[in-house]
Amino acid sequence: MTKISLLGIPHDDNSSFAKGAAQAPAKIRPELFSDAYSMWSETGFDLTDRLVDHGDIDFSAAGDPWELIKREVGRVLECGDPLICLGGDHAISWPVLRAVRRRHPNLTILHIDAHPDMYDAYQDNPRSHTSPFARIMEERLADRLIQVGLRTINDHHRDQFKRFGVEVIEAARFSDDLKLDLKTPVYISMDLDGLDPAFAPGVSHREPGGLTTRQVISLIQTVDKPIVAADIVELNPARDISNLTAGVAAKLLKEIAGMMLRTAGGGGE
Repeated sequence: MTKISLLGIPHDDNSSFAKGAAQAPAKIRPELFSDAYSMWSETGFDLTDRLVDHGDIDFSAAGDPWELIKREVGRVLECGDPLICLGGDHAISWPVLRAVRRRHPNLTILHIDAHPDMYDAYQDNPRSHTSPFARIMEERLADRLIQVGLRTINDHHRDQFKRFGVEVIEAARFSDDLKLDLKTPVYISMDLDGLDPAFAPGVSHREPGGLTTRQVISLIQTVDKPIVAADIVELNPARDISNLTAGVAAKLLKEIAGMMLRTAGGGGE
């Protein structure tokens, strides 16, 4: 029976404005496993015995955190199950995808975000949480990058889109009947500030005009190729209100997990 692996990556050293995302995994898990909520996904899977929590990566020892993330993600992937990583800031997507790409030579990234995160090196930091997708595409860690929900695009971003062949669906052009033409396995990168702040206030960079929780769930539910891995990033608990955003993160985790099982033929519907 297919399981879903969970791995916390509590790292936010590359956040450019307000740190705090390193505290996110510890806030999402209680919402995920709370008796107040159902463990069933909307796609009909009971996740009670399907989630395998591998804990959090320990960054206390000396060494390059990027190498540690790549090694630990690779270790978890060895079990062969789909993986959901809990960030952390968005910078962690780069080393995570280094490990994922080794197992998946054909890969499309579905990236939901207010921001493109395509700066060449924001504030002279090539590992900035505003730059991971520039690094990811430079290293050819995906065949396609589809970015949905953007609403902070500038001219530098547009140059980067052309350079890397990024497919962009801005928030202003999003429609509820959006259907992605997917050809390969999929990696979902879910930045919580892709949602409108009305639904997810607990982020460092609130950007009004975003997607609703329902729109994001519906988009995830249109994915018709195997979802092999995902990350949920940029929850800043210090900015949250009554754990609202942590609860949204847990909900999205369950719906991504349900679609991982559906697209993997995991049974149990």
